[in-house]
Amino acid sequence: MTEAETGLLAPPSGDPTETLIQLLNLGELEGARTDEDIFLGPSQQQPRQRVFGGQVLAQSLIASMRTVDPERFVHSMHGYFLRPGDANKPITFGVQRLRDGRSFSARRVHAYQEGVPILSMIASFQDLDEGLDHESKMPAGIPDPESLPSTADLLGKFDHPIAQHWAYERPFDIRHVDPPLYVSAKGKKEARNAVWMKTFGPMPDDSNLHRAALAYASDYTLLESILRRHGLSWITPGMSVASLDHAMWWHRPARVDEWLLYVQESPSAQGARGLATGKIFNRAGQHVASVAQEGMVRVPTDLKNKVVGAFQSKILEHQIRKAGRN
Repeated sequence: MTEAETGLLAPPSGDPTETLIQLLNLGELEGARTDEDIFLGPSQQQPRQRVFGGQVLAQSLIASMRTVDPERFVHSMHGYFLRPGDANKPITFGVQRLRDGRSFSARRVHAYQEGVPILSMIASFQDLDEGLDHESKMPAGIPDPESLPSTADLLGKFDHPIAQHWAYERPFDIRHVDPPLYVSAKGKKEARNAVWMKTFGPMPDDSNLHRAALAYASDYTLLESILRRHGLSWITPGMSVASLDHAMWWHRPARVDEWLLYVQESPSAQGARGLATGKIFNRAGQHVASVAQEGMVRVPTDLKNKVVGAFQSKILEHQIRKAGRN
């Protein structure tokens, strides 16, 4: 299969869930195998022209799953983001078969653009097995997702490409339990954050697809636990945020087209880096997955950015009041 046959970009679709399914439908490049199995995946265009980290995580998992016995399911992965990806170009995935044991398999995946890796990941797979069983409890007092505003409710009236993308083009419906940090940072300065999330539409009955899609969604909002602690919003002038690594553990089966609660906290931030951890629960209260990510967070303290920030805040306050009247 060639790049032209696979498609460079995910075709535009009015259904963002269908776009997600297309992103995870990788093509296999015939005749390109060395010591790796080679796959090619499309990229979803982004307002800032950078590949969304969750996309390349999910696609790397799909590539590794293609080389493992279907009876073995991914239970953990550890990845490093090495370079920003270009959302206008496809991604090549090279899968190295590290080990196939009696119960476990291990795969190393490199995601490449222009011949250089943008992500390096190792994933582990296991046959279904019985053993000890305990889990964290879902936090009490969380409001139902239906009672919370959607991203479209919050950002849909803003005539800005990023606001429109977040509101209508992301495949997951994200609903903040705490005041969202899109344009302001209100509420207590606590290193905690929580969101409900699910795909807008139904997903196929493929457990591997749901695991990969959950990895996609796990890159949403996780670093907000760091920002909230310091009273920062996503539009803080001059702020630079980037994911450095990402680890995930799947504990129990879960469907991403049903509501999942993503509870996040940050135990530490220092040296322009912050650590964020997350627990994902289904609506029945089962602890289905855990996540950890370290991110780079640089916040300038110079006078120029402070002045720009105050000016932008005034403009946004005016836009919010105007949007509320429409």
